[in-house]
Amino acid sequence: MWHTIVSYIPDWKVFVQAFVILIVPIVIYIVFNKLQSTLGSKFTQATPAEDISKEKEETSPSFKGEFEADLATIKQRIAQNSDVHFREFTIKSADKRAVVIYIEGLYDKELVDTQVLESLMLDDFEKMEHSSDNYEFNKVDLMNKMLPISEIKEALNLEELVPDILMGSTALLVDGISEVLLLGNAKGKSRGIQEPLSEGVLRGPREGFTEILSENTALLRRHGKNESLQLTKFEVGSRVKRDLIVAYMSDIANSELVEEVKRRIETINLDYIAESGYVEQLIEENTLSPFQQAQNTERPDRVISSLLEGRVGILLDGSPFALIVPVTFNMLLQSPEDYYERWVPGTLLRMLRYMATFFALFAPALYISFISFQPGLIPTKLVVTIIEARQGVPFPSLIEALIMEISIEILREAGVRLPKPIGPAMGIVGGLIIGDAAVNAGIVSPFLVIVVAVTAISSFAIPTYSAGITLRILRFIAMFCAAMFGIYGTVLFFLLLFSHLVKLKCFGVPYLSPATPYRIKDWKDFIFRLPIGVMKLRPIMMKTKDSDRKK
Repeated sequence: MWHTIVSYIPDWKVFVQAFVILIVPIVIYIVFNKLQSTLGSKFTQATPAEDISKEKEETSPSFKGEFEADLATIKQRIAQNSDVHFREFTIKSADKRAVVIYIEGLYDKELVDTQVLESLMLDDFEKMEHSSDNYEFNKVDLMNKMLPISEIKEALNLEELVPDILMGSTALLVDGISEVLLLGNAKGKSRGIQEPLSEGVLRGPREGFTEILSENTALLRRHGKNESLQLTKFEVGSRVKRDLIVAYMSDIANSELVEEVKRRIETINLDYIAESGYVEQLIEENTLSPFQQAQNTERPDRVISSLLEGRVGILLDGSPFALIVPVTFNMLLQSPEDYYERWVPGTLLRMLRYMATFFALFAPALYISFISFQPGLIPTKLVVTIIEARQGVPFPSLIEALIMEISIEILREAGVRLPKPIGPAMGIVGGLIIGDAAVNAGIVSPFLVIVVAVTAISSFAIPTYSAGITLRILRFIAMFCAAMFGIYGTVLFFLLLFSHLVKLKCFGVPYLSPATPYRIKDWKDFIFRLPIGVMKLRPIMMKTKDSDRKK
Protein backbone atom coordinates (compact mmCIF):
# COMPACT_ATOMS: atom_id res chain seq x y z
CA MET A 1 0.00 0.00 0.00
CA TRP A 2 2.77 2.44 0.93
CA HIS A 3 4.52 1.67 -2.34
CA THR A 4 1.35 2.64 -4.22
CA ILE A 5 1.03 5.91 -2.27
CA VAL A 6 4.67 6.82 -2.87
CA SER A 7 4.28 6.18 -6.60
CA TYR A 8 1.69 8.96 -6.75
CA ILE A 9 4.02 11.52 -5.14
CA PRO A 10 5.39 13.85 -7.84
CA ASP A 11 9.09 14.04 -8.65
CA TRP A 12 11.20 16.54 -6.64
CA LYS A 13 11.49 18.79 -9.70
CA VAL A 14 7.75 19.44 -9.53
CA PHE A 15 8.10 20.62 -5.92
CA VAL A 16 10.98 22.91 -6.93
CA GLN A 17 8.86 24.42 -9.69
CA ALA A 18 5.94 24.91 -7.31
CA PHE A 19 8.20 26.59 -4.75
CA VAL A 20 9.67 28.93 -7.35
CA ILE A 21 6.22 29.79 -8.70
CA LEU A 22 5.13 30.61 -5.14
CA ILE A 23 8.19 32.57 -4.00
CA VAL A 24 8.93 34.59 -7.18
CA PRO A 25 5.76 36.76 -7.03
CA ILE A 26 6.35 37.44 -3.32
CA VAL A 27 9.95 38.53 -3.90
CA ILE A 28 8.97 40.69 -6.89
CA TYR A 29 6.18 42.31 -4.85
CA ILE A 30 8.50 43.17 -1.92
CA VAL A 31 11.31 44.52 -4.11
CA PHE A 32 8.85 46.47 -6.26
CA ASN A 33 7.27 48.17 -3.25
CA LYS A 34 10.69 49.05 -1.78
CA LEU A 35 11.87 50.66 -5.01
CA GLN A 36 8.55 52.40 -5.58
CA SER A 37 8.54 53.96 -2.12
CA THR A 38 12.11 55.18 -2.65
CA LEU A 39 11.51 56.69 -6.10
CA GLY A 40 8.02 57.96 -5.36
CA SER A 41 9.21 60.40 -2.70
CA LYS A 42 11.79 61.97 -5.01
CA PHE A 43 9.54 64.78 -6.24
CA THR A 44 6.82 64.95 -3.59
CA GLN A 45 9.20 66.66 -1.18
CA ALA A 46 10.71 68.94 -3.78
CA THR A 47 10.46 72.67 -3.46
CA PRO A 48 7.95 74.01 -6.01
CA ALA A 49 9.42 76.13 -8.79
CA GLU A 50 7.01 78.94 -7.88
CA ASP A 51 8.54 79.22 -4.39
CA ILE A 52 12.03 79.42 -5.89
CA SER A 53 10.98 82.17 -8.29
CA LYS A 54 9.31 84.11 -5.46
CA GLU A 55 12.51 83.97 -3.42
CA LYS A 56 14.48 85.33 -6.38
CA GLU A 57 11.97 88.13 -6.92
CA GLU A 58 12.24 89.17 -3.28
CA THR A 59 16.04 89.40 -3.47
CA SER A 60 16.08 91.14 -6.89
CA PRO A 61 16.30 94.96 -6.68
CA SER A 62 13.50 97.01 -8.24
CA PHE A 63 14.03 99.50 -11.06
CA LYS A 64 14.54 103.10 -9.92
CA GLY A 65 13.25 105.07 -12.90
CA GLU A 66 16.75 106.39 -13.59
CA PHE A 67 17.53 105.63 -17.22
CA GLU A 68 21.31 105.19 -17.02
CA ALA A 69 21.24 103.16 -13.80
CA ASP A 70 18.40 100.86 -14.89
CA LEU A 71 19.92 100.31 -18.35
CA ALA A 72 23.30 99.47 -16.80
CA THR A 73 21.62 96.94 -14.50
CA ILE A 74 19.90 95.24 -17.41
CA LYS A 75 23.05 95.21 -19.54
CA GLN A 76 25.07 93.76 -16.71
CA ARG A 77 22.61 90.83 -16.63
CA ILE A 78 22.06 90.02 -20.33
CA ALA A 79 24.29 92.19 -22.53
CA GLN A 80 26.90 89.44 -22.80
CA ASN A 81 24.51 87.52 -25.07
CA SER A 82 25.30 88.30 -28.68
CA ASP A 83 21.69 87.93 -29.81
CA VAL A 84 20.38 90.58 -27.36
CA HIS A 85 20.01 94.00 -29.02
CA PHE A 86 19.55 97.44 -27.41
CA ARG A 87 18.03 100.15 -29.65
CA GLU A 88 18.24 103.55 -27.97
CA PHE A 89 16.15 106.51 -29.19
CA THR A 90 14.35 109.64 -28.01
CA ILE A 91 10.61 110.00 -27.59
CA LYS A 92 9.81 113.07 -29.71
CA SER A 93 6.73 114.38 -27.90
CA ALA A 94 8.11 114.05 -24.36
CA ASP A 95 11.82 114.52 -25.11
CA LYS A 96 12.60 111.43 -23.05
CA ARG A 97 15.35 108.88 -23.62
CA ALA A 98 14.20 105.29 -24.20
CA VAL A 99 15.59 101.93 -25.28
CA VAL A 100 14.01 98.89 -26.90
CA ILE A 101 15.47 95.51 -25.90
CA TYR A 102 14.80 92.41 -28.00
CA ILE A 103 16.21 89.01 -29.01
CA GLU A 104 17.34 88.51 -32.59
CA GLY A 105 15.19 85.95 -34.40
CA LEU A 106 12.43 85.92 -31.77
CA TYR A 107 11.12 89.47 -31.69
CA ASP A 108 8.21 90.83 -33.72
CA LYS A 109 9.96 93.15 -36.21
CA GLU A 110 6.75 94.79 -37.39
CA LEU A 111 5.75 95.59 -33.80
CA VAL A 112 9.13 97.16 -32.98
CA ASP A 113 9.41 99.19 -36.18
CA THR A 114 5.82 100.37 -36.55
CA GLN A 115 4.04 100.30 -33.19
CA VAL A 116 7.04 101.32 -31.05
CA LEU A 117 9.76 103.23 -32.92
CA GLU A 118 7.55 104.96 -35.46
CA SER A 119 4.88 105.84 -32.89
CA LEU A 120 7.32 107.27 -30.36
CA MET A 121 10.03 108.79 -32.59
CA LEU A 122 8.00 110.33 -35.43
CA ASP A 123 4.43 110.94 -34.31
CA ASP A 124 3.58 114.12 -32.39
CA PHE A 125 1.71 113.46 -29.18
CA GLU A 126 -1.16 115.89 -28.71
CA LYS A 127 -1.24 116.39 -24.94
CA MET A 128 -4.34 117.88 -23.44
CA GLU A 129 -2.22 119.01 -20.51
CA HIS A 130 0.16 121.11 -22.66
CA SER A 131 -1.41 124.27 -21.37
CA SER A 132 -0.27 123.42 -17.86
CA ASP A 133 3.34 123.99 -16.96
CA ASN A 134 3.10 121.31 -14.26
CA TYR A 135 2.45 118.48 -16.72
CA GLU A 136 4.74 115.47 -16.31
CA PHE A 137 5.12 112.62 -18.76
CA ASN A 138 3.90 109.40 -17.12
CA LYS A 139 3.38 105.69 -17.70
CA VAL A 140 -0.39 105.98 -18.20
CA ASP A 141 -0.01 108.34 -21.15
CA LEU A 142 2.64 106.07 -22.65
CA MET A 143 0.51 102.95 -22.43
CA ASN A 144 -2.90 104.40 -23.24
CA LYS A 145 -2.15 107.17 -25.75
CA MET A 146 1.15 106.45 -27.45
CA LEU A 147 1.55 102.66 -27.84
CA PRO A 148 -1.03 101.02 -30.17
CA ILE A 149 -0.25 97.55 -28.81
CA SER A 150 -2.84 95.09 -27.47
CA GLU A 151 -0.67 93.21 -24.98
CA ILE A 152 1.47 95.15 -22.48
CA LYS A 153 2.87 93.85 -19.20
CA GLU A 154 4.91 95.57 -16.51
CA ALA A 155 8.14 94.29 -14.97
CA LEU A 156 9.25 95.72 -11.64
CA ASN A 157 12.64 93.98 -11.36
CA LEU A 158 15.13 91.84 -13.28
CA GLU A 159 13.57 88.52 -12.28
CA GLU A 160 10.31 89.56 -13.89
CA LEU A 161 11.97 91.14 -16.92
CA VAL A 162 14.81 88.88 -18.07
CA PRO A 163 12.88 85.59 -18.63
CA ASP A 164 10.31 87.35 -20.85
CA ILE A 165 13.01 89.09 -22.89
CA LEU A 166 14.88 85.84 -23.43
CA MET A 167 11.63 84.16 -24.51
CA GLY A 168 11.05 86.74 -27.25
CA SER A 169 9.09 89.61 -25.70
CA THR A 170 10.14 93.17 -26.55
CA ALA A 171 11.06 95.37 -23.56
CA LEU A 172 10.72 99.16 -23.45
CA LEU A 173 12.66 101.17 -20.86
CA VAL A 174 11.82 104.90 -20.62
CA ASP A 175 13.59 107.56 -18.57
CA GLY A 176 11.55 108.57 -15.52
CA ILE A 177 9.38 105.43 -15.44
CA SER A 178 10.26 102.85 -12.78
CA GLU A 179 8.62 99.94 -14.60
CA VAL A 180 9.86 98.27 -17.79
CA LEU A 181 7.10 97.54 -20.28
CA LEU A 182 6.94 94.15 -22.01
CA LEU A 183 5.29 94.47 -25.41
CA GLY A 184 3.65 91.60 -27.27
CA ASN A 185 4.87 88.02 -27.50
CA ALA A 186 7.58 86.15 -29.35
CA LYS A 187 7.12 85.84 -33.09
CA GLY A 188 9.85 83.47 -34.24
CA LYS A 189 9.66 81.08 -37.16
CA SER A 190 7.65 77.89 -36.64
CA ARG A 191 6.35 75.06 -38.76
CA GLY A 192 2.77 75.20 -39.94
CA ILE A 193 -0.11 73.01 -38.82
CA GLN A 194 0.31 69.60 -40.43
CA GLU A 195 -1.18 66.13 -40.25
CA PRO A 196 0.09 64.19 -37.21
CA LEU A 197 2.79 61.73 -38.23
CA SER A 198 2.35 59.34 -35.31
CA GLU A 199 -1.46 59.07 -35.44
CA GLY A 200 -2.53 58.89 -39.05
CA VAL A 201 -6.19 58.25 -39.90
CA LEU A 202 -8.01 57.67 -43.17
CA ARG A 203 -11.04 59.65 -42.04
CA GLY A 204 -10.96 62.59 -39.68
CA PRO A 205 -9.28 65.99 -39.15
CA ARG A 206 -5.82 66.41 -40.69
CA GLU A 207 -4.52 68.99 -38.24
CA GLY A 208 -2.10 68.33 -35.42
CA PHE A 209 -0.45 70.26 -32.63
CA THR A 210 2.71 72.29 -33.25
CA GLU A 211 5.55 73.44 -31.00
CA ILE A 212 3.88 76.84 -30.33
CA LEU A 213 1.69 76.74 -27.22
CA SER A 214 -0.58 79.61 -28.31
CA GLU A 215 -1.33 77.81 -31.59
CA ASN A 216 -2.16 74.61 -29.73
CA THR A 217 -4.59 76.33 -27.37
CA ALA A 218 -6.16 78.05 -30.39
CA LEU A 219 -6.65 74.62 -32.02
CA LEU A 220 -8.56 73.49 -28.95
CA ARG A 221 -10.73 76.63 -29.00
CA ARG A 222 -11.46 76.16 -32.72
CA HIS A 223 -13.29 72.89 -32.09
CA GLY A 224 -16.37 74.74 -30.91
CA LYS A 225 -17.78 77.51 -28.74
CA ASN A 226 -17.59 76.38 -25.13
CA GLU A 227 -17.23 78.72 -22.18
CA SER A 228 -16.45 75.88 -19.79
CA LEU A 229 -13.14 75.04 -21.48
CA GLN A 230 -10.64 76.27 -18.89
CA LEU A 231 -6.95 76.79 -19.68
CA THR A 232 -4.77 77.33 -16.60
CA LYS A 233 -1.14 78.39 -17.13
CA PHE A 234 1.85 77.23 -15.09
CA GLU A 235 5.59 77.81 -15.34
CA VAL A 236 7.83 74.74 -15.14
CA GLY A 237 11.62 74.60 -14.98
CA SER A 238 13.75 76.26 -12.33
CA ARG A 239 16.47 77.50 -14.71
CA VAL A 240 14.91 77.37 -18.18
CA LYS A 241 11.27 78.33 -17.70
CA ARG A 242 8.51 77.11 -19.98
CA ASP A 243 4.78 77.68 -20.03
CA LEU A 244 2.48 74.74 -19.39
CA ILE A 245 -1.29 74.65 -19.82
CA VAL A 246 -3.74 72.47 -17.90
CA ALA A 247 -6.97 72.14 -19.92
CA TYR A 248 -10.29 70.82 -18.61
CA MET A 249 -14.05 71.34 -18.78
CA SER A 250 -15.03 73.17 -15.61
CA ASP A 251 -18.62 71.87 -15.63
CA ILE A 252 -17.63 68.25 -16.37
CA ALA A 253 -14.23 67.36 -14.85
CA ASN A 254 -14.07 66.20 -11.25
CA SER A 255 -12.68 69.02 -9.10
CA GLU A 256 -10.51 66.63 -7.06
CA LEU A 257 -8.92 65.29 -10.24
CA VAL A 258 -8.15 68.80 -11.52
CA GLU A 259 -6.64 69.88 -8.21
CA GLU A 260 -4.52 66.73 -8.02
CA VAL A 261 -3.12 67.35 -11.52
CA LYS A 262 -2.29 70.95 -10.61
CA ARG A 263 -0.68 69.86 -7.33
CA ARG A 264 1.63 67.39 -9.05
CA ILE A 265 2.65 69.93 -11.67
CA GLU A 266 3.47 72.47 -8.97
CA THR A 267 5.79 69.96 -7.26
CA ILE A 268 7.94 69.57 -10.39
CA ASN A 269 11.41 70.85 -9.52
CA LEU A 270 13.75 70.37 -12.47
CA ASP A 271 15.98 72.90 -14.16
CA TYR A 272 14.66 72.17 -17.68
CA ILE A 273 11.56 70.46 -19.03
CA ALA A 274 12.56 69.62 -22.59
CA GLU A 275 9.41 67.77 -23.70
CA SER A 276 6.03 66.67 -22.40
CA GLY A 277 7.56 63.25 -21.76
CA TYR A 278 9.41 64.83 -18.82
CA VAL A 279 6.07 65.96 -17.35
CA GLU A 280 4.59 62.50 -17.93
CA GLN A 281 7.37 60.84 -15.95
CA LEU A 282 7.35 63.39 -13.13
CA ILE A 283 3.62 63.26 -12.39
CA GLU A 284 3.02 59.51 -12.73
CA GLU A 285 2.14 57.49 -9.62
CA ASN A 286 4.02 54.25 -10.33
CA THR A 287 7.51 54.98 -11.60
CA LEU A 288 8.55 51.33 -11.95
CA SER A 289 5.54 50.24 -13.97
CA PRO A 290 6.31 49.50 -17.64
CA PHE A 291 2.91 50.87 -18.63
CA GLN A 292 2.46 54.54 -19.49
CA GLN A 293 0.24 56.48 -17.10
CA ALA A 294 -0.52 59.41 -19.39
CA GLN A 295 -1.61 59.21 -23.00
CA ASN A 296 0.37 61.36 -25.44
CA THR A 297 -1.25 62.59 -28.63
CA GLU A 298 -0.74 65.08 -31.44
CA ARG A 299 -4.44 65.27 -32.29
CA PRO A 300 -6.60 68.15 -30.97
CA ASP A 301 -9.78 66.15 -31.66
CA ARG A 302 -8.61 63.38 -29.34
CA VAL A 303 -7.84 65.90 -26.58
CA ILE A 304 -11.25 67.58 -26.88
CA SER A 305 -13.02 64.21 -26.84
CA SER A 306 -11.13 63.24 -23.69
CA LEU A 307 -11.94 66.56 -22.00
CA LEU A 308 -15.61 65.95 -22.70
CA GLU A 309 -15.27 62.61 -20.88
CA GLY A 310 -14.02 64.42 -17.79
CA ARG A 311 -10.28 63.96 -18.30
CA VAL A 312 -7.57 66.61 -18.07
CA GLY A 313 -5.20 67.70 -20.84
CA ILE A 314 -1.64 69.00 -20.38
CA LEU A 315 0.12 71.05 -23.08
CA LEU A 316 3.75 72.18 -22.89
CA ASP A 317 5.27 75.00 -24.89
CA GLY A 318 7.80 73.61 -27.36
CA SER A 319 6.21 70.15 -27.64
CA PRO A 320 3.60 69.02 -30.20
CA PHE A 321 2.52 66.17 -27.90
CA ALA A 322 -0.26 66.81 -25.40
CA LEU A 323 -0.86 64.55 -22.40
CA ILE A 324 -4.23 63.16 -21.31
CA VAL A 325 -4.82 61.97 -17.74
CA PRO A 326 -6.07 59.74 -16.31
CA VAL A 327 -5.46 56.98 -18.85
CA THR A 328 -6.71 53.40 -18.97
CA PHE A 329 -5.33 50.44 -20.93
CA ASN A 330 -8.45 50.48 -23.07
CA MET A 331 -7.68 54.02 -24.28
CA LEU A 332 -4.29 52.91 -25.66
CA LEU A 333 -6.01 50.49 -28.06
CA GLN A 334 -8.55 53.02 -29.35
CA SER A 335 -8.21 55.20 -32.43
CA PRO A 336 -10.19 58.37 -33.21
CA GLU A 337 -11.24 56.65 -36.42
CA ASP A 338 -13.28 54.16 -34.37
CA TYR A 339 -15.83 56.91 -33.81
CA TYR A 340 -15.71 58.46 -37.29
CA GLU A 341 -16.76 55.17 -38.94
CA ARG A 342 -20.03 53.35 -38.28
CA TRP A 343 -20.17 51.22 -35.16
CA VAL A 344 -19.92 47.82 -36.92
CA PRO A 345 -16.53 48.42 -38.63
CA GLY A 346 -15.38 50.37 -35.56
CA THR A 347 -16.12 47.37 -33.33
CA LEU A 348 -14.41 44.95 -35.73
CA LEU A 349 -11.24 47.05 -35.90
CA ARG A 350 -11.12 47.37 -32.13
CA MET A 351 -11.49 43.61 -31.64
CA LEU A 352 -8.67 43.04 -34.15
CA ARG A 353 -6.44 45.35 -32.08
CA TYR A 354 -7.12 43.35 -28.91
CA MET A 355 -6.25 40.17 -30.79
CA ALA A 356 -3.10 41.79 -32.19
CA THR A 357 -2.12 42.87 -28.66
CA PHE A 358 -2.32 39.25 -27.49
CA PHE A 359 -0.21 37.99 -30.41
CA ALA A 360 2.36 40.78 -29.97
CA LEU A 361 2.82 39.83 -26.32
CA PHE A 362 2.48 36.03 -26.17
CA ALA A 363 3.09 34.51 -29.63
CA PRO A 364 6.87 33.82 -29.23
CA ALA A 365 6.37 32.64 -25.62
CA LEU A 366 3.67 30.17 -26.69
CA TYR A 367 5.92 28.91 -29.50
CA ILE A 368 8.75 28.22 -27.02
CA SER A 369 6.35 26.58 -24.55
CA PHE A 370 4.78 24.22 -27.05
CA ILE A 371 7.98 23.27 -28.87
CA SER A 372 10.22 22.76 -25.81
CA PHE A 373 7.83 21.55 -23.08
CA GLN A 374 4.31 20.70 -24.20
CA PRO A 375 4.33 19.55 -27.85
CA GLY A 376 1.44 17.23 -27.00
CA LEU A 377 -0.89 20.24 -26.86
CA ILE A 378 -0.38 20.83 -30.61
CA PRO A 379 -2.25 18.76 -33.22
CA THR A 380 -0.17 15.77 -34.33
CA LYS A 381 0.13 16.72 -37.99
CA LEU A 382 1.25 20.23 -37.11
CA VAL A 383 3.83 18.87 -34.63
CA VAL A 384 5.29 16.61 -37.30
CA THR A 385 5.52 19.56 -39.70
CA ILE A 386 7.25 21.76 -37.15
CA ILE A 387 9.71 19.02 -36.14
CA GLU A 388 10.60 18.38 -39.77
CA ALA A 389 11.16 22.11 -40.32
CA ARG A 390 13.45 22.29 -37.24
CA GLN A 391 15.67 19.46 -38.40
CA GLY A 392 19.25 20.72 -38.45
CA VAL A 393 18.63 23.83 -36.30
CA PRO A 394 21.54 23.84 -33.80
CA PHE A 395 19.91 26.11 -31.18
CA PRO A 396 17.16 25.55 -28.62
CA SER A 397 13.87 27.30 -29.26
CA LEU A 398 14.67 30.22 -26.88
CA ILE A 399 17.96 31.12 -28.60
CA GLU A 400 16.30 30.65 -31.98
CA ALA A 401 13.49 33.03 -31.04
CA LEU A 402 15.88 35.57 -29.50
CA ILE A 403 17.97 35.70 -32.69
CA MET A 404 14.94 36.59 -34.80
CA GLU A 405 13.29 38.93 -32.30
CA ILE A 406 16.46 40.93 -31.65
CA SER A 407 17.13 41.14 -35.40
CA ILE A 408 13.61 42.47 -36.01
CA GLU A 409 13.96 45.03 -33.20
CA ILE A 410 17.28 46.28 -34.60
CA LEU A 411 15.75 46.57 -38.08
CA ARG A 412 12.78 48.45 -36.67
CA GLU A 413 14.99 50.89 -34.78
CA ALA A 414 17.24 51.39 -37.80
CA GLY A 415 14.22 52.07 -40.00
CA VAL A 416 13.03 54.80 -37.62
CA ARG A 417 16.43 56.54 -37.45
CA LEU A 418 17.25 56.42 -41.16
CA PRO A 419 16.03 59.14 -43.57
CA LYS A 420 12.39 58.71 -44.57
CA PRO A 421 13.04 57.71 -48.23
CA ILE A 422 15.40 54.94 -47.09
CA GLY A 423 13.93 53.73 -43.78
CA PRO A 424 10.79 51.83 -44.88
CA ALA A 425 12.53 50.20 -47.85
CA MET A 426 15.46 49.13 -45.68
CA GLY A 427 13.13 47.63 -43.08
CA ILE A 428 11.20 45.56 -45.61
CA VAL A 429 14.21 44.43 -47.66
CA GLY A 430 16.31 43.78 -44.55
CA GLY A 431 13.58 41.66 -42.97
CA LEU A 432 13.13 39.57 -46.09
CA ILE A 433 16.84 39.06 -46.64
CA ILE A 434 17.65 38.21 -43.02
CA GLY A 435 14.69 35.85 -42.67
CA ASP A 436 15.42 34.00 -45.91
CA ALA A 437 19.16 33.83 -45.19
CA ALA A 438 18.59 32.54 -41.63
CA VAL A 439 16.31 29.76 -42.87
CA ASN A 440 18.67 28.73 -45.68
CA ALA A 441 21.61 28.70 -43.26
CA GLY A 442 19.71 26.43 -40.88
CA ILE A 443 19.88 28.89 -37.97
CA VAL A 444 16.11 29.19 -37.50
CA SER A 445 13.11 27.24 -38.67
CA PRO A 446 10.60 28.55 -41.26
CA PHE A 447 7.76 28.19 -38.75
CA LEU A 448 9.51 30.56 -36.32
CA VAL A 449 9.92 33.14 -39.09
CA ILE A 450 6.14 33.06 -39.53
CA VAL A 451 5.60 33.49 -35.76
CA VAL A 452 8.02 36.44 -35.58
CA ALA A 453 6.45 38.07 -38.64
CA VAL A 454 2.95 37.79 -37.16
CA THR A 455 4.28 39.21 -33.88
CA ALA A 456 5.92 42.19 -35.58
CA ILE A 457 2.85 42.96 -37.71
CA SER A 458 0.60 42.70 -34.64
CA SER A 459 2.71 45.22 -32.72
CA PHE A 460 2.32 47.68 -35.62
CA ALA A 461 -1.48 47.46 -35.28
CA ILE A 462 -1.44 49.15 -31.87
CA PRO A 463 -2.44 52.83 -32.36
CA THR A 464 -0.26 54.23 -29.55
CA TYR A 465 3.45 53.88 -30.22
CA SER A 466 4.41 54.03 -26.53
CA ALA A 467 2.08 51.13 -25.74
CA GLY A 468 3.74 49.11 -28.50
CA ILE A 469 7.16 49.68 -26.91
CA THR A 470 5.84 48.37 -23.58
CA LEU A 471 4.54 45.18 -25.19
CA ARG A 472 7.85 44.66 -26.98
CA ILE A 473 9.69 44.79 -23.66
CA LEU A 474 7.26 42.47 -21.89
CA ARG A 475 7.44 40.01 -24.81
CA PHE A 476 11.07 39.17 -23.95
CA ILE A 477 10.17 38.59 -20.29
CA ALA A 478 7.38 36.24 -21.37
CA MET A 479 9.86 34.34 -23.58
CA PHE A 480 12.27 33.76 -20.67
CA CYS A 481 9.41 32.63 -18.41
CA ALA A 482 8.30 30.18 -21.09
CA ALA A 483 11.88 28.89 -21.54
CA MET A 484 12.14 28.13 -17.80
CA PHE A 485 8.75 26.58 -17.01
CA GLY A 486 6.97 26.08 -20.31
CA ILE A 487 3.28 26.82 -20.44
CA TYR A 488 3.28 27.14 -16.64
CA GLY A 489 5.81 29.96 -16.90
CA THR A 490 3.67 31.70 -19.52
CA VAL A 491 0.62 31.43 -17.27
CA LEU A 492 2.68 32.65 -14.29
CA PHE A 493 3.80 35.68 -16.29
CA PHE A 494 0.20 36.32 -17.36
CA LEU A 495 -0.99 36.24 -13.74
CA LEU A 496 1.82 38.48 -12.51
CA LEU A 497 1.20 40.96 -15.32
CA PHE A 498 -2.53 41.23 -14.74
CA SER A 499 -2.18 41.33 -10.97
CA HIS A 500 0.01 44.40 -11.50
CA LEU A 501 -2.50 45.92 -13.93
CA VAL A 502 -5.39 45.30 -11.54
CA LYS A 503 -3.50 47.09 -8.76
CA LEU A 504 -2.24 49.94 -10.97
CA LYS A 505 -4.12 53.25 -10.81
CA CYS A 506 -3.73 56.51 -12.67
CA PHE A 507 -4.91 59.55 -10.70
CA GLY A 508 -7.20 57.29 -8.72
CA VAL A 509 -8.76 55.59 -11.77
CA PRO A 510 -8.14 51.80 -12.08
CA TYR A 511 -5.93 51.09 -15.11
CA LEU A 512 -8.08 48.16 -16.31
CA SER A 513 -11.36 50.01 -15.88
CA PRO A 514 -14.10 49.24 -16.92
CA ALA A 515 -13.03 45.57 -16.92
CA THR A 516 -12.13 45.77 -13.25
CA PRO A 517 -13.86 47.04 -11.24
CA TYR A 518 -16.68 45.71 -13.36
CA ARG A 519 -19.00 48.44 -14.68
CA ILE A 520 -21.42 47.14 -17.27
CA LYS A 521 -22.57 50.63 -18.32
CA ASP A 522 -19.05 51.57 -19.42
CA TRP A 523 -18.78 48.45 -21.61
CA LYS A 524 -20.65 50.29 -24.35
CA ASP A 525 -17.29 51.75 -25.36
CA PHE A 526 -14.91 48.98 -24.36
CA ILE A 527 -14.11 45.95 -26.53
CA PHE A 528 -17.27 46.65 -28.52
CA ARG A 529 -18.12 50.13 -29.76
CA LEU A 530 -21.89 50.44 -29.70
CA PRO A 531 -23.74 53.10 -31.74
CA ILE A 532 -23.02 56.65 -30.61
CA GLY A 533 -26.69 57.25 -29.90
CA VAL A 534 -26.61 54.53 -27.24
CA MET A 535 -23.67 56.06 -25.35
CA LYS A 536 -25.70 58.70 -23.49
CA LEU A 537 -23.62 58.79 -20.31
CA ARG A 538 -20.02 59.68 -19.63
CA PRO A 539 -17.72 57.03 -18.08
CA ILE A 540 -18.77 56.31 -14.51
CA MET A 541 -15.13 55.82 -13.44
CA MET A 542 -14.42 59.53 -14.09
CA LYS A 543 -16.96 60.67 -11.46
CA THR A 544 -17.88 63.72 -13.54
CA LYS A 545 -20.02 66.61 -12.39
CA ASP A 546 -22.36 66.14 -15.33
CA SER A 547 -22.75 62.51 -16.42
CA ASP A 548 -25.23 63.14 -19.25
CA ARG A 549 -23.76 63.51 -22.77
CA LYS A 550 -27.06 64.67 -24.27
CA LYS A 551 -28.93 67.85 -23.43
